[in-house]
Amino acid sequence: MSAFLYAATRTPFGRFNGALAGVRPDDLAAAAITSTLAKVPGLDPAAIDDVVWGNANGAGEDNRNVGRMAALLAGLPVSVPGTTVNRLCGSSLDAAMTASRTIESGDAEVVLAGGVESMTRAPWVLPKPAKPFPAGDLTAVSTTLGWRLVNPRMPKEWTVSLGEANEQLQERFGISRERQDVFAARSHRLADQAWESGFYDDLVAPVQGVDLDRDEGIRTGSTPEVLATLKPVFRAPEQGGTITAGNASPLNDGASAMLLGSEKAAAGIGADPLARIAGRGVMALDPQGFGYAPVEAANRALARAGIGWDQVGAVELNEAFAVQALACLDGWRIDPAIVNQKGGAIAIGHPLGASGGRLLATLAKVLRETKQRYGLAAICIGVGQGLAVVLENCDVAERVR
Repeated sequence: MSAFLYAATRTPFGRFNGALAGVRPDDLAAAAITSTLAKVPGLDPAAIDDVVWGNANGAGEDNRNVGRMAALLAGLPVSVPGTTVNRLCGSSLDAAMTASRTIESGDAEVVLAGGVESMTRAPWVLPKPAKPFPAGDLTAVSTTLGWRLVNPRMPKEWTVSLGEANEQLQERFGISRERQDVFAARSHRLADQAWESGFYDDLVAPVQGVDLDRDEGIRTGSTPEVLATLKPVFRAPEQGGTITAGNASPLNDGASAMLLGSEKAAAGIGADPLARIAGRGVMALDPQGFGYAPVEAANRALARAGIGWDQVGAVELNEAFAVQALACLDGWRIDPAIVNQKGGAIAIGHPLGASGGRLLATLAKVLRETKQRYGLAAICIGVGQGLAVVLENCDVAERVR
């Protein structure tokens, strides 16, 4: 049995402290669910067997199981269960992978998957004191991004900042600041062109009550020359620093949702499938090398799909950092022109738990637009992991058969 993608929608991705800052993450998630189900009005919501939701935080208004909370807020019947998965940046891609496995096993016919992150509203947390009434101060720790309350037994080289880890990656592979800035400028240019052409019109639905109808972080005037003026953030230039606020993904708010189902579920859903989940791959390595993990994750996904890179017509790779994306492209030795043809996370944004859903939805539409049969979505994940999914375009597959 195979699992198929039937519908997908996301919110616009807002900037940190931007237009979506006033919206709770559970409400963002509910908005994505509502807009996705609006695409399949013939589906009885009670027929949804499960909700699998991605979220990297969970410490605040996400309320630990935001998947269940969002399903209730979206008005799904109380009989529809929901769970939340956390694989950090890969959480919603992991949710889709989990949903597809559930369908393939026969345990479900229709599963709603997705993810959400409000990095703006991520709370500060206080560790509990070991003894009551401590005399000293306690420090509030931000849960927005990266390591926190680190176990002292963790080796120091594992727990460097995400930026420092990727500076190490650029040293390892010799990826210049110029290449990173060129790649980042391309992300903004292609994202702007995609929005102007109407590509995202049916993939993105505004959040009710918020005046935001397009991704907030896209900068139409970005050029390599403009980006070259920005100072490195994690290392000084004289220390070889290359990563700036312009060639890395920003902090964002947003949600994405996907409806997956079996082939025979099409009648109940009332729609034809868009793409088949053809292969999945998971990879792990040293935590500080996380940016390179998608390389082998993708190779494993392709092997499980029974195809090679020569059959891949489109790639959606999450741009956590330009240097990380370039290292993966070099590792795959593929034509950069097929990668992130509608812009990437550097421009569009990277609300951690929601990004995987964006990648899959964009990939499915790019495959249909370009009439390519196979595409791949991949994402790097903090603490040394990577995920990848191969999609098969149902339109082309049907013609081939």
